[in-house]
Amino acid sequence: MTARRPVVPAHGGPETQRRVRDGAGLLAAAAMRRLDEDLDWYRTLPAEDRSWVGLVAQAGITAFVTWYADPTRPPHGVGDIFGAAPPELTRSISLQHTLQLVRVVVDVVETHSDRLAAPGEERELREAVLRYSREVAFSAAEVYARAAEVRGAWDARLEALVVDALVRGDVDDAMRSRVAALGWSGRGSTLVMVGTTASTLDEVRASDLRRATRRAADDALVGIQGDRLVVFLGGVGDLRAAAVSLLPRFGPGPVVLGPEVQDLSDSARSARAALSGLAAAAAWEQAPRPVMADDLLPERVLVGDTAARRTLIAQAFTPLAASQGSLLETLSAYLGTGRSLEAAARTLYVHPNTVRYRLKRVADVTGWDPLDARESYVLQTALAVGRLDASAPSAL
Repeated sequence: MTARRPVVPAHGGPETQRRVRDGAGLLAAAAMRRLDEDLDWYRTLPAEDRSWVGLVAQAGITAFVTWYADPTRPPHGVGDIFGAAPPELTRSISLQHTLQLVRVVVDVVETHSDRLAAPGEERELREAVLRYSREVAFSAAEVYARAAEVRGAWDARLEALVVDALVRGDVDDAMRSRVAALGWSGRGSTLVMVGTTASTLDEVRASDLRRATRRAADDALVGIQGDRLVVFLGGVGDLRAAAVSLLPRFGPGPVVLGPEVQDLSDSARSARAALSGLAAAAAWEQAPRPVMADDLLPERVLVGDTAARRTLIAQAFTPLAASQGSLLETLSAYLGTGRSLEAAARTLYVHPNTVRYRLKRVADVTGWDPLDARESYVLQTALAVGRLDASAPSAL
């Protein structure tokens, strides 16, 4: 009758446990050599980071030896392996690099299993290290997930501060550095998009919104200010199309796009125009969604936007006043007679076709067509603020 082989515990017998414990130094030294030989990214790390990675590898071997020596102890707490290293290490090496590190250590133990295991227990030692490596891999994933969560929360707070500063126009070298830290490349132009949310955004929905904005444009920053959203989009592509793709992320109500600007330092102008437009959009019931802030100039004037007032004067009143052919007089007569060509012609003692021709010239000069209902309202507002501006010195 053949003698039955003694049952070996899953963690090996006492002799193998002793050998593994005595060979911990050998395994650590072999692991360090393999890291330097096999991993290109490890060799390119700064000296301090290389030291931390080495400590993590040695801590992993020590934790394995401790666990292997106690068959009754479940392989929990392996996250402590990463406790020796600073949290910033997760910025220097990726999760993929950490898993490569785990594989190197596993391979080292497997390579030395014949020397470390008692005769007949080599297989048990290899299975044990494979089991432990799975636990280490899961622990590494948890460490990186926590680091990403902390980093994400910090990035969200930094992003909110950056958006507030950009809206105020506080763009100095320090602010540019913070924007760059958030991944803003600075290539192309910038556009600001504002609107409201349907309800308060929790962390999950806020993170989802940020991911959506980063998919829509090369660069993106998101500011969540209560129920108001302020989104900076940047890049070399079609930023208006990117903004339109984000409309479902906003709640009901107007969504306003500021004018495109060429530099982040000028983004405050786009942001102020968009925010002013959001405050004024309710006055134009038929406004499209999204609506350009420059299409809301009359409404922005009504809410006290001095930039909109200056724009209307500069783009409409001043060039009409300086033009030849009685364009300002003709426009005023047309608007003052209920937008009637015939009535304006009688007022000016000219033929209606002359009025029509002059109004076409008005459209050429200003970019707004007096024969269009909406654009004639823009021109009427421009005339009103222009006259107020012109009369201000004499009133004093």
